[in-house]
Amino acid sequence: MKLATLKDGTRDGRLIVVKRDNSAYALATNVALTLQAALDDWGVREPQLRALAAQLEAGTVQSRPLDVGALLAPLPRAYEWLDGSAYLNHVLLVRKARGAEPPATLKTDPLVYQGGSGEFLAPTADIPLADEAWGLDFESEVCVVLGDTPQGTKAEQAGEHIRLLMICNDVSLRNLIPDELAKGFGFVQSKPATAFGPFALTPDELEPAWREGRVHLRMRSILNGELVGDTDAGPEMHFSFHELIQHLCKTRGFTAGTVLGSGTVSNADRARGISCLAERRMIETIEEGKPRTPFMKPGDTIDIEMLNAEGQSLFGRISQKVVKR
Repeated sequence: MKLATLKDGTRDGRLIVVKRDNSAYALATNVALTLQAALDDWGVREPQLRALAAQLEAGTVQSRPLDVGALLAPLPRAYEWLDGSAYLNHVLLVRKARGAEPPATLKTDPLVYQGGSGEFLAPTADIPLADEAWGLDFESEVCVVLGDTPQGTKAEQAGEHIRLLMICNDVSLRNLIPDELAKGFGFVQSKPATAFGPFALTPDELEPAWREGRVHLRMRSILNGELVGDTDAGPEMHFSFHELIQHLCKTRGFTAGTVLGSGTVSNADRARGISCLAERRMIETIEEGKPRTPFMKPGDTIDIEMLNAEGQSLFGRISQKVVKR
């Protein structure tokens, strides 16, 4: 089942069900007005939404052509947004770029931060940038949306609480990060609003690529029209979503609608390319002594998507342009 949120002039939009080929949609407001409302009562609403999705595929319900530009993020805002750093290759490279040592618990204790979730960017929304010196970077990631997840949830139980999968561009301001982290209190200014792909999918839509809490598909990152990354999101995700959820739930539970990111998809094989500019700059530093690739500036574009074996864009495409604020 594929869900999305249609713009309607309100903050939270209207819930729609999307056809598998991304061509059309049906309003789902007779089931739940918003995606958050559906998540709050998932046990009742999911079967109703699946029935509507089946009618849409069969052509037995009123549908309309889909325009991705008319969509908000699947969840335009959320109760919580947490982002891990589950790909150790990315952690090692970016830490080197900052001149910082990786933590001693790198392979045993996940890195996770909590970001702002009051406003998420639509998949085609511009990325505002007030100062190029801040070092704007994209980060291509996979995400899960949780149902109510109690404290003490173990990795073995975590899959029961994953409702939906998405992709995102976790925008970063790289040159603000070192000073913030030096305070010992985490990101704030260096993490502006995150953008999400058009569609949220139930995990069964990805099978067999969804297994053991990982998405075994390629993440494509296209910068200014050039394919710069075709990274494999599965094998090198050191901490699965199941393990990340266990980590989060050690001391508290999480409410339905919580969004959890994987961190930048990253592969040790450099032929796979990059999912953020910081990695390319670090590789240039290693090979050439200094970075030569600039961070993003007004006028630059970034497109992010994930294709299935048939070449279909599963989550739709994030397609953004940097604009001067």
